[in-house]
Amino acid sequence: MLYLSTRGHADRKRFCDILLEGLAPDGGLYLPVEYPQISDAKLTELRNVLANQGYAALAFEILSLYIDDIPADDLRALCAKTYTKEVFGTDAIVPVRTLEGNLLIEALSNGPTLAFKDMAMQLLGNLFEYELTRRGEELNILGATSGDTGSAAEYAMRGKKGVRVFMTSPHGRMSPFQQAQMFSLQDENIHNIAIEGVFDDCQDIVKAVSNDHAFKAKYKIGTVNSINWARLLAQVVYYFAGYLQATTRNEEKVSFTVPSGNFGNICAGHVARQMGLPIAQLVVATNENDVLDEFFRTGVYQVRGSANTYETSSPSMDISKASNFERFIFDLVGRDGAATRVLFEAGVAEQGGFKLSPLMVEEAASKYGFVSGKSTHADRLATIKDCYERLGQMIDTHTADGVKVAREHLRAEPMLVLETALPIKFAATIEEALGRQPERPAKFDGIEYLPKRVVVMPSDVEQVKAYIQQHCD
Repeated sequence: MLYLSTRGHADRKRFCDILLEGLAPDGGLYLPVEYPQISDAKLTELRNVLANQGYAALAFEILSLYIDDIPADDLRALCAKTYTKEVFGTDAIVPVRTLEGNLLIEALSNGPTLAFKDMAMQLLGNLFEYELTRRGEELNILGATSGDTGSAAEYAMRGKKGVRVFMTSPHGRMSPFQQAQMFSLQDENIHNIAIEGVFDDCQDIVKAVSNDHAFKAKYKIGTVNSINWARLLAQVVYYFAGYLQATTRNEEKVSFTVPSGNFGNICAGHVARQMGLPIAQLVVATNENDVLDEFFRTGVYQVRGSANTYETSSPSMDISKASNFERFIFDLVGRDGAATRVLFEAGVAEQGGFKLSPLMVEEAASKYGFVSGKSTHADRLATIKDCYERLGQMIDTHTADGVKVAREHLRAEPMLVLETALPIKFAATIEEALGRQPERPAKFDGIEYLPKRVVVMPSDVEQVKAYIQQHCD
């Protein structure tokens, strides 16, 4: 399997090369040259694998379609090491439960940091350690987080051989619990950098450093954000697992609603659908930062600046420049790298956005299944209250955005909402909605009062680079 850049670079690379690289040399994102196709017979085989061997075996089957430069026995062992009951709390790993009627929730938040990011990050940590050991190399990971990616990455990479993590986050914009999860880690290979700005500023810093090819090469810079294909690939697996749990026959279709900020989580659903998984709709649920909802309604993709990126009660979605959106647009414009480059260089980078034709907006829905909706703080409170008082289920703020929008798009087929975090991560809003605190796993008692290890910096690429140099030279 070879991989290409969304912006048309001539290189074609193997999986383990792009695993450590992050962005392509031309600033594009990597995608497979073609998506492997899942036949009806293969889907039946996968149904049996999940039922009889479990999630780790399913992960191996999906990943092996994309990874041919890691020996099969090694890849199988990496999956088995990653997806265990001890790490994820249940044998099912991603159990599906009914909320009401044909509205289901796929639980992705039982990992070490109580957020869906663990599903991919735990595998990524093991893949990094495996490949770096095989090459005898080191890697300095530079990441950006709006809340959950950072803690998931740091918990996955802490103590890993040959890996340092430099994680940027928007200063003061994460929940107290999210900050405590990251900043309380004292491991020497973990570095937290709080940027005076919003998530998009952090993400811009990561991309700027990745596009400084000399610096990137000298300091072995890699990424864990979902611009890294390996992370997105790991997320494809739970779409298959959700589908197989919600159906009994391959003729059945399901839809997925995904709380979306950076478009990585739902982009994995797009990949699964392109492989042939019977997905009817992919429903993008945004909060007040509704750039993606605006695009799927109008064809206008208009990035917003820091001043117009709202601070909300679903902070992991407080994003106005969705990195993974480029992967979908590449497919939407017929996998035309030159056209994609124009849209994201002349369009997004220089003019702050672009507009596609009404025909392409229609194609996003008719050919690719995308629809969208928006949720507000008032919607979140009402949805959390309804789910708890009427249905007996407590959900977090982001999942509430998903449930609210999912209800607007219910059809005959099952609708699976991807649960993105446990309620404890956003306790203040849960208390506002319900008048009570959510349950807290015992291992996180008192986490907010632990000593913090973090540096605060202005939104300045050179200062971040200097900090990396200081800790690597």
